[in-house]
Amino acid sequence: MRNTRWKAASRAAIALTSAGALAAGMALILTAPAAAGTTLGASAAEKGRYFGTAVAGFKLSDSAYTTILNREFNMVTAENEMKMNATEPQQGQFSYGAADQIVNHARSRGMSVRGHTLAWHSQQPGWMESMSGSALRSAMLNHVTQVATHFRGQVVAWDVVNEAFADGSSGGRRDSNLQRTGNDWIEAAFRAARAADPGAKLCYNDYNTDNWTHAKTQGVYNMVRDFKSRGVPIDCVGFQSHFNNDSPYVSNYRTTLSSFAALGVDVQITELDIQGASANTYRSVVEDCLAVARCNGITVWGIRDSDSWRASQTPLLFNSNGSKKPAYDAVLAALNNGTTPTDPPTDPPTDPPTDPPTTPPPGQGGCTATVSVNQWTGGFVATVRVTAGSSAISGWTVTIGLPSGATVTNAWNANRSGNTGTTNWTNVAYNGQVGAGQTTEWGFQANGTAGTLSPTCSAR
Repeated sequence: MRNTRWKAASRAAIALTSAGALAAGMALILTAPAAAGTTLGASAAEKGRYFGTAVAGFKLSDSAYTTILNREFNMVTAENEMKMNATEPQQGQFSYGAADQIVNHARSRGMSVRGHTLAWHSQQPGWMESMSGSALRSAMLNHVTQVATHFRGQVVAWDVVNEAFADGSSGGRRDSNLQRTGNDWIEAAFRAARAADPGAKLCYNDYNTDNWTHAKTQGVYNMVRDFKSRGVPIDCVGFQSHFNNDSPYVSNYRTTLSSFAALGVDVQITELDIQGASANTYRSVVEDCLAVARCNGITVWGIRDSDSWRASQTPLLFNSNGSKKPAYDAVLAALNNGTTPTDPPTDPPTDPPTDPPTTPPPGQGGCTATVSVNQWTGGFVATVRVTAGSSAISGWTVTIGLPSGATVTNAWNANRSGNTGTTNWTNVAYNGQVGAGQTTEWGFQANGTAGTLSPTCSAR
């Protein structure tokens, strides 16, 4: 396979050549959004990379938002509009309007598009959540086929499967309705995606896979190695890279990227945000990508802090008023100063050390909960952050009152009681124990308008 290389000049056409096994000859012509070296996208293109962002369709009417988007980025990912509940709200009835709006905006301005995501245990439509077995497998494969076919030729890469591995020390698959259809469900999804769109790169995407020593990272690595050895069509691996106090950037991040690349796949940083927007950490992430020949590019998960799903952590490159942060300057400088290596490493590290214990001891103590909302016309996603008080807690319950007309349709990382009005949420098995002063996050999606949500938290 060939590595992707970007060539750019000021407002000149650039070509991205796919490294996918069946797309080695496909070229996509893009237009650099501004003079080379003065914006994130143009500078990344000079180094043979892209620099992208997640986009919420309802914000395309915000001129301040689109000014930054159009100026700075050359790759776009739909934040929610291509997910399963958005594209197939009723079984067999597909809805592409919101996603098409983002794709058309991007492509008409010379940007490329990453598709996110075809198959996921979360943000499934209600009709799919209640399915199981062969009926669910058939429905999932039909969804993959229909959506990938609709966007054929418009999307350069797909996150075919998202977040299928469990957190913790097992290194195994996440228990989900899709996993329970059979261990080959991921392979089946990739084969269906290849048949539907032979020209797109096909990626596996996950979070907390940044540390090479972690069992989850090794589990994904072993799956990709197996897929490559058996000819399963996988072209790339996406590293979400949501760095925060609970999951910080690690010095072996570059080792992780290069080790996966040595398997013969591209690597992409797909959802980058960094709590507090440390300029040094952003710089390190960019330098790590530039040091790995098969690291195609970086996508930040939002434009301004106010656009982030973790707005309270101020994790992005632009302040809420649209001004550039020191992290922006660090990223641009790293892109401009970087070089493009030509040969990826061939020998990944072996025998990673055993994970140290990471679970805090159980205990009693209070907790608080805060919520950030991503609202669009007709629905919203709420991200809730539970913080333990002065001592560790062994479980938590959060109560949230929803306004009239708001109905929960999906949730992740929490059990729920009630979909309207007063809703109660409790921890799942892996996120009840929270160390003193530490946090855990979960979320839900709902129809309607969020209004002002005021969560309360009790610990046990």
